[in-house]
Amino acid sequence: MKKTTLYLFLLVSFSVLSQVKGRITDTKKNPLSFVSVYLNKTVTGTTSNDNGDYVLNINKKGKHIIVFQFLGYKTVKKKVNITSFPFELNVQLEQEDVQLAEISISTKDNPANRIIRNVIANKEKNTDKYAKYTAKFYSRGLYKIKDAPEKFLGQNLGDFGGGLDSTRSGIIYLSETVSEIHFQKKPKKFKEKIIASKVSGTDNGISFNRAEDANINFYNNSVTFGNDLISPISTNAFSYYKYKLVGSFYNKNGKLINKIKLIPKRKNDRVFNGYLYIVEDDWAIYGTDVSVTGAQVNIPMVDVLHLKQNYNYSAVNNAWVLISQSIDFKVDAFGFKFDGRFSSGYSDYNFNPTYNEDTFTNEVLRFEKEATEKDTVYWNSLRPVPLTLEETTDYKFKDSLKLVRKSKKYLDSVNKKQNRFNLLSPIMGHTHRNSYEKWAVSYNGLIKDFNYNTVQGFNASLGFSYFKEQNEIGKWWNAGVKANYGFSDKRLRPTFFFTKNWNNISRPRMTISGGVAATQFNDREPIMKINNTISSLIRRLNYLKIYDKTFGKISYSEEIKNGIYLSSSLEYANRKPLFNTTDYSFAKQGHNGGYTSNNPSEVIDVFEENEIATLKVGATFVFGQKYLSYPDRKENIGNEKYPSLNIKYTKRFGASNAELNSDVFTANLKQDINAGNYGNLTYYLRGGMFLKKKNIAFMDYLQANGNQLIFPLDGELNSFGLLEYYKFYTNDKYAEAHIEHNFKGAVLGKIPLLNKLNFHLVGGAKTLVMANKKPYTEYSVGIDNIGFGKWRFLRVDYVKSFHAGVKNNGLLFRLSLF
Repeated sequence: MKKTTLYLFLLVSFSVLSQVKGRITDTKKNPLSFVSVYLNKTVTGTTSNDNGDYVLNINKKGKHIIVFQFLGYKTVKKKVNITSFPFELNVQLEQEDVQLAEISISTKDNPANRIIRNVIANKEKNTDKYAKYTAKFYSRGLYKIKDAPEKFLGQNLGDFGGGLDSTRSGIIYLSETVSEIHFQKKPKKFKEKIIASKVSGTDNGISFNRAEDANINFYNNSVTFGNDLISPISTNAFSYYKYKLVGSFYNKNGKLINKIKLIPKRKNDRVFNGYLYIVEDDWAIYGTDVSVTGAQVNIPMVDVLHLKQNYNYSAVNNAWVLISQSIDFKVDAFGFKFDGRFSSGYSDYNFNPTYNEDTFTNEVLRFEKEATEKDTVYWNSLRPVPLTLEETTDYKFKDSLKLVRKSKKYLDSVNKKQNRFNLLSPIMGHTHRNSYEKWAVSYNGLIKDFNYNTVQGFNASLGFSYFKEQNEIGKWWNAGVKANYGFSDKRLRPTFFFTKNWNNISRPRMTISGGVAATQFNDREPIMKINNTISSLIRRLNYLKIYDKTFGKISYSEEIKNGIYLSSSLEYANRKPLFNTTDYSFAKQGHNGGYTSNNPSEVIDVFEENEIATLKVGATFVFGQKYLSYPDRKENIGNEKYPSLNIKYTKRFGASNAELNSDVFTANLKQDINAGNYGNLTYYLRGGMFLKKKNIAFMDYLQANGNQLIFPLDGELNSFGLLEYYKFYTNDKYAEAHIEHNFKGAVLGKIPLLNKLNFHLVGGAKTLVMANKKPYTEYSVGIDNIGFGKWRFLRVDYVKSFHAGVKNNGLLFRLSLF
């Protein structure tokens, strides 16, 4: 053990000493950040930090040629003879003298267009040169805030981890990640193994700096950068961009580099502004210096995102490959002003890796054992980009503060402030925490479940719950009670629950619940309580139909294998009809025909009180599900190529009236398809059938989700826009289909004047078929992303429906954030 420790110490010491380091500045001695530094004729190197400091690991003494490359500046090659380590080498870079050649000016065709066409024509050829590779990946994330508000929506925001100064400004997030990545072009595969991960001021050290997220590839037609943007070298790029050759220069290897300005044809298209640097004859990317607005990437709070990439020539495979990248952003919204940068670097490329069938699996990311537990000495030997003084100070301060903030004394003092009861607590709710012992008691507040319906009148709930965390990998339990009281029917309906979760990998979870509840006849619950409250009080329309259920229930769910989820439940219930007890409304009597009865269907009589047991067994299959393996959890990310399927069997038995027993199968299939530059397509298919048609209770029928609201506060794809609630139901068989395509800016963005509004066109179709009923169909066309500036949350749809020869139409208004 002592020998191993000594060996490790000597190895780390040697790697720290085997360095070339220094500072990079411009001619005015201003530090230059994000300069690429590498050995000549290799793709192994580093980048400078925000102070212009760099560290290049070299383990051989002797003569070397070190290259300093930075977009907008002349590339510098330094010949050095290293006799001892560490070796200091400071460099000054001059701005590049970009000139437009006379031959370019006299060319009839726009010379920039010629260059871009050549790049597009050679995309496959260039990317085939590194169709598969392994590499070392380093990423650093940094968020800074300025003049942070002390409160937001009445809630104290604290000190953001302890990194703020007296002006409430400073670093609020700092992280680093070192990983090994494996890539394959066809079929496209990606895999990442985290070697080391560190987050300032935290114990788990799990950052969200993923190499796949940083893989911003302009050679693709669609570039994923907050949103799917049109690449300036997409096959249809000339429909979105104009190009201008700003000038050209020769790099130190004698290659002619063309600087191309990107000029979007329409301001609000999902396109880039800025510059591309293209290598003449190779027709490859030499560098990118581009930006997009928050509106273009559908992140309204962001002012601007700035992307910079540097490519280097690899003699091994005669290719230009990405070696460094930075993403800078600024946010100014809701009183928050912060900016940040995610910088990353690639090194140790191997362009001829040997892959086997086990190389790529559905696990696209995993952490090496103890990756989050590396100490400072290890990081100093591993880190390719040196920390700035500010970052070093933040690590030291927060790491020491972390120990203090884990102590019982500190946690108790924080909880003392958090646990203070105020005047709004009885209405808004309150939580009393013990962070040291990891438990919390919560009171839900009167407003949380406050609503109105014609059965209960105004009703509200009081509830208490207790939560206990048992370990840091997802073992916990939660228990609570709640009592709902209706002021018109003068009924108290108490319920309870107990839930236990064993881990955050397969998430085995059991829940025991019971009590008395006013329950919707449609168990898919298409009507939100707030929607019904507004429609009842303002328009005298009581859409919500409920019955009384006294029940006991046990349920269990777990992901038994990646992408396969099982769920089951067993419930025994006594079900009673309920009747209206009030006709109160702000609207006058008789408005909209007045309130209707609580019976959901005029065709079926009010059901009689009954008792029944219900067993549900279901399975969900997420085909080809990709996932991320973190030390404390498994995070599933699905697979855009395939849909997910849910099947469920429901058996009702032991009823007080045997005719109410039934067996029914249901299934649904859904998928979100990323259509790249053409938006997003979503579909949802659902069907069901009873094994035997019987005269069952209404709440046990298969039912469609309708909507009779002009401004529904939900935006579910699986509901129909103009279908009356409870109009379509069956005890036989049925099927429904929903499809919707959001074209983003692909259509309206090309129409003059309209493109200035940055609206998104949405089209959809829905159909419903039930036994013994004529089909119901809807078509819709809508406008999304309506608003001004950063505030674009409104969506408007025009819907036209067809059923049994009757046509109907109407407008629906929705908040697009739902």
